[in-house]
Amino acid sequence: MTVVGVIGSQWGDEGKGKVVDILAEEAEMVVRYQGGNNAGHTLVVNGKKAIFHLIPSGILREGTECVLASGLVIDLRVLVEELDKLQESGVLEKASLTLSEKAHVILPHHLMLDKLREQSKSGSVPVGSTLRGIGPCYEDKIGRRGIRIGDLYKPEILKEILSATLEYWRPMLEGRGETVPAVDDVIAQIMPLAERVKTYVKDTVGFVQEALKADKPVLLEGAQGVMLDIDHGTYPFVTSSNTISGAACAGIGMGPTKVNEVVAIVKAYLTRVGSGPFPTELDDENGQFMRDKGHEYGSTTGRPRRCGWFDAVVAKRVNEINGSTQMAITKLDVLTGLKELKICVAYKLDGEEIDTIPMHGLERVVPVYKTMAGWDEDITGATSLADLPQNARNYLDELVRLCECPICLVSVGPDRDHTFILNNPFK
Repeated sequence: MTVVGVIGSQWGDEGKGKVVDILAEEAEMVVRYQGGNNAGHTLVVNGKKAIFHLIPSGILREGTECVLASGLVIDLRVLVEELDKLQESGVLEKASLTLSEKAHVILPHHLMLDKLREQSKSGSVPVGSTLRGIGPCYEDKIGRRGIRIGDLYKPEILKEILSATLEYWRPMLEGRGETVPAVDDVIAQIMPLAERVKTYVKDTVGFVQEALKADKPVLLEGAQGVMLDIDHGTYPFVTSSNTISGAACAGIGMGPTKVNEVVAIVKAYLTRVGSGPFPTELDDENGQFMRDKGHEYGSTTGRPRRCGWFDAVVAKRVNEINGSTQMAITKLDVLTGLKELKICVAYKLDGEEIDTIPMHGLERVVPVYKTMAGWDEDITGATSLADLPQNARNYLDELVRLCECPICLVSVGPDRDHTFILNNPFK
């Protein structure tokens, strides 16, 4: 049996969807364990683009069992839209989907609260929310007043919990001039969607455990990146869930001893969407070059991503937190054409050089860079390290040295075929 976790190791948007799609060829089950439709995975297969916000990208692999585990928060409208598209394309006939009865449901008031808070001038600090209701839904979950998927099929329980939840939020919503949704109206809105997904709902903990006992190869898929983790990221500019590898066990319902490999997805440069500190951000022609060539616009929001040089301080710390056993390097091809590349190897904070991420002051650090030569040769046809220009190989070697982790996969273009594997984590 091999269980492989795939974790974003920066601020999200590292190309996890593509890596999951490739590794899913070896897996019989792909399990997503946290987040909601604030995530977006963009895949290009045979020149055709596919974007998923909830369903694991492994759904594109025939015969793969895809699982949405209990750690997620689910917008049923978005899930049904994705299911409809997959059914129209015939994909669901070749793969399967299972939805945890314990996953929490995003409700209309969550979307209202998200928008009110982000746009408030006097309330919470704007954190660059995707306005998908993720944070407020997790708040209801932690506050023990959330609605779980399984509750939707128990009318009396649903109405009781929903009534209490809306009453809890009434002062805030009415204080901001919003009308609190009526319980019956919310139920009327969500129940047709609940019926639409009912056939996919089951006890996913038992389902996954059965796969583990049967020695099936299982791939664990996270959303966002470790620097957006609620505990270990650049707080408060973070997401509302734990994005680190250890969160897979909690979100799925499995022990840490079951995980054999942890693959850190590492973009060859850095991007970030939304607010928050970003030490290596480039507000110049190099940053625009990366944005344009890498098509760096959010697949969930469409917002332009902030771009910058690779940050080895971040990457090393994230590998320590994740217990990364291997790295998958994505978008190496985007750097083609840059005469000079820089890697952040340390920070200067208040005149002192440090090699770790400070709890406070990250927005004030000055990056300490190592400069390397770039390359001009087209690398999209590379099928091994030997096919890469020497300067590209030198760059990868330096990432391995600084991040203290070997590379298992390199992506050199947007398509599924623009990838070569150095060491398959499933073998």
